[in-house]
Amino acid sequence: MTTTPVSPAPGQDDAPAPARATRAGGLLPADPALRLATVLTAVNSLGNGLYFPLGVLYFTRIVGLDATAVGVGMTVAGLVGVVAGVPAGRAADRWGARRVGALLWGGTGLATAAYTLVHSYAAFLVTVIVATGLQMASRGVQGALYADVLPAATRVEARAYLRMVTNVGMGLGGALGAVALQLDTRSAYVTVILLDALSFAGPALLVPRLPLAPHAVERQGLDAGAPAADRWRAVRDLPFLAVTVLNAVLVVQFSLSEVGLPLWIVERTEAPRWTAALLMIVNCVLVALLQVRAARRASQVPAAVRAMAFSGLLLAAACAVYALSAGLSPLWAVLALTAGAVVQVFAEVLSAAGGWTLGYELADARAHGVYQGVFGAGMSAGMMAGPALVTVTAIGHGALGWALLGALFAVAGLAVPPAVRWAARDGAWRGEPG
Repeated sequence: MTTTPVSPAPGQDDAPAPARATRAGGLLPADPALRLATVLTAVNSLGNGLYFPLGVLYFTRIVGLDATAVGVGMTVAGLVGVVAGVPAGRAADRWGARRVGALLWGGTGLATAAYTLVHSYAAFLVTVIVATGLQMASRGVQGALYADVLPAATRVEARAYLRMVTNVGMGLGGALGAVALQLDTRSAYVTVILLDALSFAGPALLVPRLPLAPHAVERQGLDAGAPAADRWRAVRDLPFLAVTVLNAVLVVQFSLSEVGLPLWIVERTEAPRWTAALLMIVNCVLVALLQVRAARRASQVPAAVRAMAFSGLLLAAACAVYALSAGLSPLWAVLALTAGAVVQVFAEVLSAAGGWTLGYELADARAHGVYQGVFGAGMSAGMMAGPALVTVTAIGHGALGWALLGALFAVAGLAVPPAVRWAARDGAWRGEPG
């Protein structure tokens, strides 16, 4: 895909809203910032895809650690990562998202490479906390980075394009990682870990080369002149925090695909085990096809609000369909689960696009780092809480659990419109500097 470069009009910081970030015609975008971001994203997601299927197995099968202890360590590391998101965002406001992002990515690469030196549980705890903490802290900084290098008018669509690249890279990496799983040797695992480390450390060297968008150049220096209270306003901005929490609830949906459905298929349905892989493929393909289109339709606040509300209802519907798969014959169970997965994909692309738009548009442009750090920390918290929530509800209580989970999604989605109205009344200062 390519982009059509857009020059800012006199007195404006970005192109008009109808401008498109991408259009068909090439393998890489024409816009230099998005093109470089695409390369960085592709390399990093390929490395993550390689590591994702075998990370836990390396520590249990190769290093010889107890599986429960590994799970506890990863949970502790995740908590550290959630807490680290906000100060990392503040650092991005103070020293620049490109510089801080490069340091976080490079540090993550070094910490990941250190996995190959782990021979004890203490060493595992130190390395996994550092690596996970740095990687999760970089999420909010990455949001601030996109706010600095992508035109505001096409930023959400560009993020959708990068998410498509991420899905493709993760899929290819996962397929290659399966080779290492099949070999099941220390050298195969170590090779994958080092390649994943390079996928962080290599791109980190290129992050500072991302060109700033015009509005970010104008904004330089605002942080130093802003009152100290405004620099941390995100942690006291109750309307923004409310939207962040609601988005975090909707983010729990990712645990359905990664944790809930595989367990549900094996323990509660007659569907064959390969159905879990089928649903993952369906998800990856449809997200790649639909995410950019959904982002184009949800790039303004009113449309983003509607997308988030509708996403919650769609997730509730998907939960109901999943619940119906129990007790069906293998064929009908597969069909029901696939139908639910398709409904969930529509919810996923809508909530992702709506969340990106609200995360940017409701933020104070003078402190994008802290705001994106808070929003990213909320997403990380939702992803952390998701596995436990899904297993306690759907897996633990069957149809009743699915109903409770669906109701939670529906309420969260329907609560977004009043939360955004609250934010709009409270936030006349929001937006890019004109």
